[in-house]
Amino acid sequence: MQSGKLLIAWHSRTGASRAMAHSAAVGAGDGSLLLAAEDVCADHLLQAAGYLFVCPENLATMSGIMKDMFDRCYYPVLGKIEGRPYATAIAAGSDGEGAQRQIDRIAKGWRLKRVADPLIICTEAQQPEDILREKRLSGHQMVQCRQLGEALASGLEMGIF
Repeated sequence: MQSGKLLIAWHSRTGASRAMAHSAAVGAGDGSLLLAAEDVCADHLLQAAGYLFVCPENLATMSGIMKDMFDRCYYPVLGKIEGRPYATAIAAGSDGEGAQRQIDRIAKGWRLKRVADPLIICTEAQQPEDILREKRLSGHQMVQCRQLGEALASGLEMGIF
């Protein structure tokens, strides 16, 4: 049985994705469940009505811990969550498209329905010291994440998706 809630599954190494996920959860309010990717299990996916996947792009791919979440949960939920809505938020140094494509391919296998354009926030970190440094998002970027969470939770609550 679905809980009607938005599951916000996230991973972060340097803070940008964590801030994005937490801001989305503020926007979604009580309509969300915020969980670190390493804590997500198949039951969480089965109980949620929709999903927001938030992670950094590392070396042109989603972070390993986010990939691990998909690896652990893929087959236990296959054929059981079809048609549910999802969206993505990616923190990237310059591009974010590699991580985005990977998550979209997994979502296609689960037959999820994308309900919002990808949100990719570029930190422009290109040098090793910048890449490894703790990230802070701008107020505008935080608003974007909060609005995404609010839109997803509201859409679920109103039965739009």
